[in-house]
Amino acid sequence: MSQIVVTYAIETPGSVERMAEKIASDQSTGTFVAVPGETEELKTRVAARVLSVRDHSSGERPSWPEAPEAPVNRGVADIAFPLDAVGTDLAALMTIAIGGAFSIRGLTGLRVVDMKLPEDYKAAYAGPQFGIDGSRQLTNVYGRPIIGTILKPALGLRPDETAGLVGALLKSGVDFIKDDEKLMSPVYSPLKERIAHVMPKIRDHEQATGKKVMYAFGISATDPDEMVRNHDMVVKAGGNCAVVNINSVGMAAFHFLRKRSNIVLHAHRNGWDMLTRHPAIGFDFKVWQQFWRLLGVDQFQINGIRVKYWEPDESFVESFKAISTPIFDGKDRPLPVVCSGQWGGQAPETYRRTGETIDHMYLCGGGIVSHPQGPAAGVLAVRQAWEAAVAGIPLYEFARSHPELKASLGKFDPQGEYRN
Repeated sequence: MSQIVVTYAIETPGSVERMAEKIASDQSTGTFVAVPGETEELKTRVAARVLSVRDHSSGERPSWPEAPEAPVNRGVADIAFPLDAVGTDLAALMTIAIGGAFSIRGLTGLRVVDMKLPEDYKAAYAGPQFGIDGSRQLTNVYGRPIIGTILKPALGLRPDETAGLVGALLKSGVDFIKDDEKLMSPVYSPLKERIAHVMPKIRDHEQATGKKVMYAFGISATDPDEMVRNHDMVVKAGGNCAVVNINSVGMAAFHFLRKRSNIVLHAHRNGWDMLTRHPAIGFDFKVWQQFWRLLGVDQFQINGIRVKYWEPDESFVESFKAISTPIFDGKDRPLPVVCSGQWGGQAPETYRRTGETIDHMYLCGGGIVSHPQGPAAGVLAVRQAWEAAVAGIPLYEFARSHPELKASLGKFDPQGEYRN
């Protein structure tokens, strides 16, 4: 019988084993009291069961603040849910195997740390339409990371002002430009007008140079029909990418869009931090990203090394590893997007800690547009940093013969923290 195996990090003042059994019971056939119809045959067919409990430890304080201040026990449990009980609907999976477990009385902390899905899910969802290979084909970038940048300031630019900035960025030699996730269709910059101003710049640049820079327009909307209409405006104008704030629009809306889309879907995971920031509560990215990959994310923002936000480097590395590991086969891998306060300085450590791979997008905002010699030099500096990283040459040594990288180091590393 096919089964879904979910791994929980459990925290409770009582027995971890008993709590694992309670999760299995409450999230399948059980309730707070025995009920008619809960036969042994039914439980054998659809009840969840605990496969193992391990990694026991203890702590002095509970993770949830409403829990009494008392020592707690921790452990990791694998619980199997029969596919017959859940099916391949992702909303059902989220509800049964994950969502309800957090409300169980007696828990002082709970984190979902792994999930293994049966092959049935592969047939049920299309997955990425473009992913790594499609992103490379559309940008015509091979042998190095795809270099991207973000429109800044994030909010406030009118469509003509946006187009002017895009024109300057196109001349820089960048491969990818995106709307900031906060920019969708505000009154001062309606998406329709922004597309009308920006896409002629993209087409003119392609006509003059042969290079079509990928531009990702922010199309997120509460109404799935409106989001599809936004998508269609991008397509009609010749665009090939859109930014979707996946937590804001939800799984059903994104699935609705993916089934109708023929452009690259670039996922911004804003709001993810609410689900993961506490180490004993929420999700590991390893679990959460599987939902969105099945639904069809093509490019996935996952932060980076030494980010401007809270996320530790180790968390980014685990996210990169998770998103680069096939769920079922290599076709279900989206393009990892390394971002958040990035410039060339993080290239060597990013290269080393992600397994010496160049299969990702390296997305820099201020790290390109704030280069002291302008955005074109900013793009060159990032490329040079990656050349140095792949060649194993220290950045400061490589910068002796590469003035753009040297200026970048002077601007973004005044204390010499990236010297080694």
